[in-house]
Amino acid sequence: MSETVIFRDDVSVELIKASASDADVIWAARVSTAGEQSMDEIGENPARSAGLINYLARERHGSPFEHTSMTFFISAPIFVFREFMRHRIASYNEESGRYRELKPVFYIPSKERNLIQVGKTGSYTFEDGTVEQFDITVAAMKEAYLVAYDSYQKMLEAGIAREVARAVLPVATYSSMYVTMNARALMNFLSLRTAREGSHFPSYPQREIEMVAEKMEAEFAKLMPLTYGAFEKSGRIAP
Repeated sequence: MSETVIFRDDVSVELIKASASDADVIWAARVSTAGEQSMDEIGENPARSAGLINYLARERHGSPFEHTSMTFFISAPIFVFREFMRHRIASYNEESGRYRELKPVFYIPSKERNLIQVGKTGSYTFEDGTVEQFDITVAAMKEAYLVAYDSYQKMLEAGIAREVARAVLPVATYSSMYVTMNARALMNFLSLRTAREGSHFPSYPQREIEMVAEKMEAEFAKLMPLTYGAFEKSGRIAP
């Protein structure tokens, strides 16, 4: 095996570019009556601006939040992206296993990752596993990954096309993708993929996609603090 195998227990999220501010939401909400002058009120009367955004979020007038755009570069296991792409409210471009050789980077859970599911679907929780359960999990994963990547390399060396050879790789292989979405779509994603006290509706996300969501949320909170505050006040429901 020519490549050094890497095992990771994290994800990475980088905000690549953004055209997203609370001003965009306010302008979109008021443009029908105030036109471009709506922009002037943002600095002159912050309390009024915050009140308008809170009103939009509370009453679920969502379209003004769509006049924004955020593009993230995400590195995570493939199984996270398969969950992510269930959200039909974003644009995606993922690294291709057809056109480039995939690197041997694989996911293993950290010791903080709860391993034991308790309860039935829709109302379950996850609890700590034992040291023995964690060791069994990590050992089994590493063994499977090494065998899979060795098979992948053998197929490539035999001249098998990458798009065929990649079939032997596990969904825990790391990939990367660009994701672009607006603030309304992001709030919907966060409401479903994070578990928070005070949320109006409970959510049961897989921990690995929640790790991605938490990093995206941190960037969103910095870009659009009034909108983020309204999202929190409304029980983390997308308008």
